[in-house]
Amino acid sequence: MNKFLSFLSLAILLVSCSPYQKALKSDDVELKAQVANRMYERNKFDKALRLYEQVAPAYKGKPTSEILFYNYSKSLYNTKQYYLAGYQFENFAVSYPKSDKREEASFLASECFYRLSPTYSLDQTDTDKALEKLQRFIDNYPDSEYLPKANAYVKELREKLEKKAFEIAKQYHKIADYRLEYNAALKTLENFIADFPGTQYKEEAMFLRFDTAYRYAKNSIQAKKEERYNAAKTLYNSLLKFRPNSIYKEEADKILADIEQELKQFSK
Repeated sequence: MNKFLSFLSLAILLVSCSPYQKALKSDDVELKAQVANRMYERNKFDKALRLYEQVAPAYKGKPTSEILFYNYSKSLYNTKQYYLAGYQFENFAVSYPKSDKREEASFLASECFYRLSPTYSLDQTDTDKALEKLQRFIDNYPDSEYLPKANAYVKELREKLEKKAFEIAKQYHKIADYRLEYNAALKTLENFIADFPGTQYKEEAMFLRFDTAYRYAKNSIQAKKEERYNAAKTLYNSLLKFRPNSIYKEEADKILADIEQELKQFSK
């Protein structure tokens, strides 16, 4: 028992006297910076961060602190603190315009915002911000080695916004009957098709637009029905012109048949 207690005391003493612990307790900012860089090189990013956060104010603006601030930014990135990492990388790129790490820092700054982009069903403010940052990087570094990755991120984020917009449009279509908001549903679907002309959801959106117009006509006052049924027929033709063998053709044809039947009353 005495040997165990002696060993435990020695272990505690060694830990408390480690260079890292000494640096934490020290007022010597140079020592803290040196130990922080050693922790970074050993991939001990959490420990490195504690020291970088202590010394950053003292080194801010100094030309010799380039590596320190790069390591600080990368430590935040490696611990998935993307808001802070993005800010630090952007600040690094501005503070060290001649650094050979400036391009990488600029890319990593935009990548941080990409990683903050949430799933499509949530608010997409961070997605819009990420697209802005990525596009700025692409414009500033058109020959960058990071360009393929940046373009891939842009594609992914745009598809996320597209999915978000489509789901909103589908929801408007779904609730149109309950709230009698056919105009809102039509407008949302029309805006989606106009905003995303190459979307993978175009065929479905065009069918939903036609179906909404049909239901709008069916639930209209008698004086408006003929005009609105004819407007729905135009949207049927648009769908079939876009995709003659549409997967929605059978359902669309049934709707069209009902439209034609309803229109007969106006030809008498």
